Amino acid sequence: MNYYQRDMECAPAESMRALQSERLVKTVRHVYDHVAYYRNKMAEAGLEPGDIKSIDDLHKLPFLTKDDLKSAYPYGLLAKPLSDCVRIQSTSGTTGKRVVAFYTQHDIDIWDECCARAIVAAGGSNEDVVHVSYGYGLFTGGPGLNGGSHKVGSLTLPMSSGNTERQLQFMTDLEATILCCTPSYAAFLAESLISQGLRDRIKLKAGIFGAEAWSEEMRRDIENKLGIKAYDIYGLTEITGPGVSFECPEQTGMHINEDHFVAEVIDPETGNTLPDGSKGELVFTCISKEAFPLLRYRTRDICVLNRDVCSCGRTLVKMARLMGRTDDMLIIRGVNVFPSQIETVLLKSGYSPNYQIIVDREKYTDTFEVKVEMTQEMFDDTVKRIEAREAELLSALRAMLGISPKVTLAAPQSIARSEGKAVRVIDKRKI
Repeated sequence: MNYYQRDMECAPAESMRALQSERLVKTVRHVYDHVAYYRNKMAEAGLEPGDIKSIDDLHKLPFLTKDDLKSAYPYGLLAKPLSDCVRIQSTSGTTGKRVVAFYTQHDIDIWDECCARAIVAAGGSNEDVVHVSYGYGLFTGGPGLNGGSHKVGSLTLPMSSGNTERQLQFMTDLEATILCCTPSYAAFLAESLISQGLRDRIKLKAGIFGAEAWSEEMRRDIENKLGIKAYDIYGLTEITGPGVSFECPEQTGMHINEDHFVAEVIDPETGNTLPDGSKGELVFTCISKEAFPLLRYRTRDICVLNRDVCSCGRTLVKMARLMGRTDDMLIIRGVNVFPSQIETVLLKSGYSPNYQIIVDREKYTDTFEVKVEMTQEMFDDTVKRIEAREAELLSALRAMLGISPKVTLAAPQSIARSEGKAVRVIDKRKI
């Protein structure tokens, strides 16, 4: 069995808890001393740094939510001088105000190491060619796996997403052995390879796929079509990016890098911490980050933690495949989409508040439609003018979301009303 950092990945439970306690105490003092936002939240909870003596005191700390990140945007949670920071990454927020995460070089190094663990767990080494087709830029997918590949010493192909012809050319000509991308894009690449008669020319042995939900059926289909073993990976920009957890060959959950991130599962209604094996909301605390260490961040993801012995030898706790969310966020083609973002665009553009978001999956690729009623004045326009309105609305939605939906303008009163809560989202995906 291969490990990138065996001492940490296979550490005895008592040693890991001691390390977590040491790092938690240090991190709480760090944010208390340097972040007024944390000082105020701790004061409201009647806490001082000295009250946190070990990991057993974690539950005393107040939660952080996406609303806190929005309130503190952009620099309110920064725990290091801006001059010490070397990068930001970002994802969308609920109302178009983006979540901005900051990194020192130390933070980047930790992130790279976490992704390196995922690559090695998937069988990667310095003899591999890692083909990274996650998006680069503000999205964390590309930079994360790129850095992890460098740490392992693999030849890294920083392909980013799109331009499928070039993807296939480099994958075959440079004999890529590990593919990193969203599962839906992996399925599309597989179909493209087969349709172009290139399936027998690839040398892929493994894939590391994340950033969107996918089923076991989809995993097996990708594995069969590409002739690989497909591994899951999890992360979120607020915490660091991909590499918060990763699958090993046993594939019964993703190992959380506990020396950097402390995981809890809570009752989403009461906030009470639940025992391992219970289904609840996943909460993360960063214990080694410098610039942007979030404490008890509520992810809104629903899952289960499991400490059963793993045949791979790793002692890191496992998180199950995600089982849903406690909020209305959708993940479409790897992008976080909130209905409130769409509603903001529609209302600013003068449209009716009666709309529907329709999400489906065709050939393992997400489809995304925004259907909105026109006002009577709009409905009286010519067909050409209505098409122009659809194009204008598409442009505004793309600017807000970073992803392009199909836009359909419907006749007034054509979307069914509800006597109760309006049905705004229709998600037909079987995941």
